[in-house]
Amino acid sequence: WYRKAAEQGHARAQFNLGDMYRYGYGVDRNYSTAVDWYRKAAEQGHARAQFNLGDMYRYGYGVDRNYSTAVDWYRKAAE
Repeated sequence: WYRKAAEQGHARAQFNLGDMYRYGYGVDRNYSTAVDWYRKAAEQGHARAQFNLGDMYRYGYGVDRNYSTAVDWYRKAAE
C-alpha cells in the first residue's frame, strides 16, 4: 500500500518507503532506493524526509558523502 500511495505522489508514503528501504523493514535494505524515496518526499517539503536525506549525505548511505549537501537538507528541514 505504501508503494501505491508513494507512486501517486503522497509524501508521507514516500517517506515511509524510504525508511523501509533504509532499515530493511519488509524489504531488502537498499540505501540508494531509500535516498530516491526520501528525495521525492523531501522535495515536497516533508521535513523528516529532508532531515533523513541530510543523514544519508552526511554518512554516505546510498550517495557519495557530501557534508555541504547534508547541511543544505538539514537547513530545509529546520525551516
